[in-house]
Amino acid sequence: MYMNTDFSELNIMQLSDSFFPSGLYTMSNGLETVFDEKRITTVDEIQEFIHTIITHQVGPVDCVALLNAYDFAKDDDVKGIIKCDKALHSMKLVKESRDASCRVGSQMIKCVMAFSDNQTLKKFFDMVTENQSPSTHPVVSGVCSYVLGIKRNSAAYMMIYGTCVSVVGAALRLGMLDHIQSQKILHNLKPTITQTVEQYKNQILQNMWQFAPEYDIIQMTHEQKFSKMFIT
Repeated sequence: MYMNTDFSELNIMQLSDSFFPSGLYTMSNGLETVFDEKRITTVDEIQEFIHTIITHQVGPVDCVALLNAYDFAKDDDVKGIIKCDKALHSMKLVKESRDASCRVGSQMIKCVMAFSDNQTLKKFFDMVTENQSPSTHPVVSGVCSYVLGIKRNSAAYMMIYGTCVSVVGAALRLGMLDHIQSQKILHNLKPTITQTVEQYKNQILQNMWQFAPEYDIIQMTHEQKFSKMFIT
């Protein structure tokens, strides 16, 4: 009897599932701040907020780092992966967001190491445990995606979509929208996600950029809050 051994689609489901213990569900990406300050109140404003995050930070920085890390993993180039990791870490200006990305990345690589014996992943994991690489989430996602046979562009889609779900999930728990409205936002953002991956899929690491000063201030404000539901 023939048995299909291509588990790449199942691997996408596993890594992107909220059941996967990466901790993404604990992040609002600054939405909690603008909610508390009543700066965003409508569904359209939430969608625009996520659109800004994708086009000005996640796309030109996280997506580029992920795809380059994927390519370095394909070449068994651990030094290249670490270069991606350190470059991305240096561009995350807000400590709260930077630390959260590293915690999520650390959790992801620990989990995947539990069921993978890939040597590139093991060498990278050893460098992370020795504090030689910070383990940012996008870079770890790129490496783990390659190891698990996930297609290159699909890895980027998964990461950006996961960010969208994280923010929409936070909005849902904050009582800003209902389940149907949240799914409508995710549907409406599909063209933005697709265009972003197409725009940055062939960019080299040196071309990473970001410019969202107001969003940075929102994240910094959240960092100083005494009481909060979400990590970011």
